[in-house]
Amino acid sequence: MLSSVEGVYRDGRVELLEPAPPNATGRVLVTFLAPALVDMAARGIDERQAADLRRRLAAFADDWDRPEMDIYEAI
Repeated sequence: MLSSVEGVYRDGRVELLEPAPPNATGRVLVTFLAPALVDMAARGIDERQAADLRRRLAAFADDWDRPEMDIYEAI
């Protein structure tokens, strides 16, 4: 039986974001997905505004990059 669970790869390790199937053991296949891109222009945000947002939100980057925060990407 094949079963998929979401996870992230950091520092040489795969961290699952949800529980593995019961009694799961054996081989796994890891597929790296491209990061999702946001079309800022479609949201009415120009390059100058995007740069300003990046600058203001940079203070939160350390928190966002913590593995336990990845669960919010699934919402």
